[in-house]
Amino acid sequence: MTDSFRWRRPVLKFGTSTLTGGTAQLSLGRLADLVEQVAALQMAGVQPIVVSSGAITVGRQRLGSPRDRKDVSFRQILAAVGQSRLMHLYDEFFEFHGITSAQVLVTRADLAERQRYLNARNTLLGLCARGVIPIVNENDVVASEEIKVGDNDTLSALVANLVDADLLVLVSDTPGLYTADPLVDARAELVHDVASITPQVEAYASGSSSGLGTGGMSTKVSAAK
Repeated sequence: MTDSFRWRRPVLKFGTSTLTGGTAQLSLGRLADLVEQVAALQMAGVQPIVVSSGAITVGRQRLGSPRDRKDVSFRQILAAVGQSRLMHLYDEFFEFHGITSAQVLVTRADLAERQRYLNARNTLLGLCARGVIPIVNENDVVASEEIKVGDNDTLSALVANLVDADLLVLVSDTPGLYTADPLVDARAELVHDVASITPQVEAYASGSSSGLGTGGMSTKVSAAK
């Protein structure tokens, strides 16, 4: 434990909408700001692990591809192009703070099979012990619809269990869970605390309204559950 924080190993999930600032392109300013905050945590003695979306969006941006094509094979191409660029940026921004980052790509099978689960756990904990920031993402290049985790909210919850994290933060571009979609219902109220995931809480959540990511409040509630 540190004097400044009650937790030692947080998992921080950054979604596509967060990384793009709600636009169709990666925001370098937003990414630099997030990296600075993660670096500050590590310099305070915390062992943060980042679960990051954004590879497909970055790949689409670099290839100039239309957003309406979403078949699996094409998204795998976008992920292959975008993942290397996204990691290059993470690496450069963390290096500015004197910190090394590492790419960790996983699939559902890696978390379902005992030996692969242990290998992933040992790698992540080993990186943290050496002061390296792991940047985790689903391996979209090889993962088909049948074997995908599907969204990084769920993946981050699985990673939190994998490394015995004592905090999971799903960073969002919205203030939190509302009783209805605030974009379409002016009577929607912010739910400040959720003690347990009840059917009513699940009913409050809706899918992604930005069209940029694969989640939304529903996957965040599901991850918490």
